[in-house]
Amino acid sequence: MAGHSKWANIQHRKGRQDAKRGQIFTRLIKEITVAAKNGGGDPGMNPRLRLAIDRAKAESMPKDNIENAIKRGTGQLEGVDYVETRYEGYGIGGAAVMVDCLTDNKTRTVADVRHAFSKYGGNMGTDGCVSFQFKHCGYLVFAPGTDEDALMEAALEAGADDVVSNDDGSIEVITPPYEFVGIKETLEAAGFKAEMGEVTMKPQGDTELAGDDAQKMQKLLDALESLDDVQEVYTTALMDED
Repeated sequence: MAGHSKWANIQHRKGRQDAKRGQIFTRLIKEITVAAKNGGGDPGMNPRLRLAIDRAKAESMPKDNIENAIKRGTGQLEGVDYVETRYEGYGIGGAAVMVDCLTDNKTRTVADVRHAFSKYGGNMGTDGCVSFQFKHCGYLVFAPGTDEDALMEAALEAGADDVVSNDDGSIEVITPPYEFVGIKETLEAAGFKAEMGEVTMKPQGDTELAGDDAQKMQKLLDALESLDDVQEVYTTALMDED
């Protein structure tokens, strides 16, 4: 993976997420609402809702916002009825792209997503065309220099599925999706604080891109992520930012 550092890609992505913080509250409120609608308003009995609430608290969302989103989901307050939908396709160099949306108008959303793919050199595909290339899991990334043996022992004891060491020295801990929060907290208590952590659709392989191709791919991802109905964008692209 010469020239393609996982750590550099992770840091770059984290920086771009921080720059888009204005969208985060809106997306978290929608996720909390839909999680409560589908699984009930008790986070103790609804793992998806617990994850959403934990993410909201990590972003310092006010407690009232969280509670009102739950009430809208359970029907105690009026609100928009969101529908979950996923679109799949290909970006530059055949990199797989998966787009998760929450929308009150599927006709608008599919048109917007298709337009972004077409305008920036991608192709929207059919359901299932790339989803097999991703795994739903919890994902924690630790900085180069972390004690790999100690982290591996602590992570596996806490219930992690796997610990992966990258060539650049960064270490990834993979967890079951709904055990992510507990494992993260256990590792923090043991002195291991992740640089980045989330429940995600993790690519099972990488599509390496550099130069113009990497820049074009980033424009496609930015266009998709900027759409109001889009919650998350996942890709197999591993980009050289040099």
